[in-house]
Amino acid sequence: MTHAERLCRDGVRRKTPRRLQKGGHRPPFCLSSVRPGFLARPLAAAAIAAYVGSTQVHRPVTRHSEPIFNVPPVVIATIAVLVLVHALRVLVMTDAEDLQFLLTFAFIPARYAINPIVGGSLPGGFGADIWTFFTYAFIHASLLHIALNVAWLLPFGTALARRFGAWRYIVFMLVVAAAGAFAHLLSHAGAMVPMIGASAAISGAMAAAMRFVFQHRGPIGARRGEANADAYHVPAAPLGATLRDPRFLIFLGVWIGLNALFGLGTISIGEEGQEIAWQAHIGGFFAGLVLFTAFDPVASHGESTSRKAGDAS
Repeated sequence: MTHAERLCRDGVRRKTPRRLQKGGHRPPFCLSSVRPGFLARPLAAAAIAAYVGSTQVHRPVTRHSEPIFNVPPVVIATIAVLVLVHALRVLVMTDAEDLQFLLTFAFIPARYAINPIVGGSLPGGFGADIWTFFTYAFIHASLLHIALNVAWLLPFGTALARRFGAWRYIVFMLVVAAAGAFAHLLSHAGAMVPMIGASAAISGAMAAAMRFVFQHRGPIGARRGEANADAYHVPAAPLGATLRDPRFLIFLGVWIGLNALFGLGTISIGEEGQEIAWQAHIGGFFAGLVLFTAFDPVASHGESTSRKAGDAS
């Protein structure tokens, strides 16, 4: 008998109940004396199952969830710039300096009046005639004004930045801001009242997001728990399909209704006498809806189908 057999026999005997030892009963086999391979597979399977089971009990459960603070850096930078500009106006500039700042960087339709005396009296000259189409969007009347715009920017700006990337997002927001200013100019020709605020640009971001968020497996179209980074890169719906989508039409109706309530003075925001430039909102919104395709880096449904057909041929 080998040393291993003796150890196995002694081990079994030590673990055998006393009544079995007295009765002369022994286990039918000792592991070391079994024909090689007879129990190798079932024992290996049992050992692996026991090991996996024991490790799974103690292994921490990993839950895939979105982080609480998950906003693209470019959107955070946008908010920081809006707050910084307002802080400089309130905390650093005097009233006279703030007035000069507004006349130079806010959007004033009178700059483009036929009468050269009115437009020529505003600071900034020809440069301001161009940059105020964009710079007005960085200026706000109050913290409440900023807070309301940020509340809309966070969801829609985040969706757009995740799809476009930082540079496309920046250029797109500037373009739709200019479109909003142009719409305001058409409806307020010759007005001296400055227009400020990022609402027109954010309205453009809302409209652009509507082109893809409702798509199958998109940020809203995906079932709960399925939305991930790829949800922001699903092919966008064609403009015609978007205009026929009941969900978009409901959103559009609610959005226009809110603009009408605020724009017509039914509901006021901020100080008395401040008007809501709802025409600029409308201009930015429809510019974002139409110009989305020009900035979108993801192939649309039609482009994807044509590419697949070309690959197949």
